[in-house]
Amino acid sequence: MQHIPRKRFGQHFLRDAAIIDAIVRAIQPRPGQVMVEIGPGLAALTQPLLERLGALTVIELDRDLAAQLRRNPQLSVIESDVLKVDFAQIASALAAIKIRICGNLPYNISTPILFHLLAFAEVIEDQHFMLQKEVVDRMVAPCDSAAYGRLSVMLQWRYAMEDVLFVPPASFDPPPRVDSSVVRMLPLATPAPVNAALLSQLVQAAFSQRRKLLRHPLAPWLATHGYGGDFDLQRRAQEVPVQEYVQLAQALTAASA
Repeated sequence: MQHIPRKRFGQHFLRDAAIIDAIVRAIQPRPGQVMVEIGPGLAALTQPLLERLGALTVIELDRDLAAQLRRNPQLSVIESDVLKVDFAQIASALAAIKIRICGNLPYNISTPILFHLLAFAEVIEDQHFMLQKEVVDRMVAPCDSAAYGRLSVMLQWRYAMEDVLFVPPASFDPPPRVDSSVVRMLPLATPAPVNAALLSQLVQAAFSQRRKLLRHPLAPWLATHGYGGDFDLQRRAQEVPVQEYVQLAQALTAASA
């Protein structure tokens, strides 16, 4: 039975065999590795992964697609909203120290998924995701660039990332209205120790008025958190490197201890 893409799930199914092959080469799956695919859809990427891995866990929200996927005995299907999935629990259930994650993420909720996965970075070996190219550009953006923002800071604090493959709209059915990219994300072995929730709040406050100097959006926020240091507020949010945001969050934590 033909599956009609559902707009509410942000479904765009990958069809281009050459692109699929390039993604698999980028992931380099090897027999016996524990891998989780988010949003397998019509199994375009799932099948070549299975051929190399032997077994695969997939997370699929669409109940019709989940039912189709369950017909394959090599697949373990988790029918759920990925934002509700505990990846540490998956790793434990599969007796894996680290798991690999990949997928063509729904573009309408890709950023929430990336933030959700941040909490599980310790049990993740690597991540390969198909995303809107604009999102990938923001993820890997250098300091003091137009694309540098909250997403850049939060992810660069925790991962080494690179844009590994450009994917045009024609590679999908139906074609999205945007270009896509595949990003590789490697959790840093020794990330700077910081309260992730506090860092997120700090960065959100800093970038809330990105065209203004930080003394406008960030100074009041810092005052409410009792900060009395000498952080340079005569800059715009995009001019502050990731390391300085992390150090400021660390200073706030130390001051409140």
